[in-house]
Amino acid sequence: MLEVEVIGAELAPDGLQVGDVEQLCGLALASAGVEEGHLAVEFVPPERIRELNREHRGRDAATDVLSFPVDGQAPAAAGPLELGDVVVCPELTADVREAVVHGALHLTGMDHENDDGEMLALQAEILRWVAE
Repeated sequence: MLEVEVIGAELAPDGLQVGDVEQLCGLALASAGVEEGHLAVEFVPPERIRELNREHRGRDAATDVLSFPVDGQAPAAAGPLELGDVVVCPELTADVREAVVHGALHLTGMDHENDDGEMLALQAEILRWVAE
């Protein structure tokens, strides 16, 4: 079972519901073969994402989305697979749904900076699925 914890939903744009975030994460993770585990999606203001970007990536700038994988593909000794966290700054994101999918795909180990376009192609495909 996949458990998606949504934090700061009041910062998400109007119309985006917790169920939408759960669906987007479920599709992204299932498309990469991950059917079980826990992840958190947090919506934050620009100053918070800038702080996280500075602390974890050494980049003193705000960004749209960050991902923090935890267990990778191997479950922890006890309990469900802890997939990690996706942090989204709605104020800096043109499409929050895209940012959620993007972050979730990063939690599966995908990296658009090191592949031949597979991650971004899969991201676009998932977004087409939910648009239909």
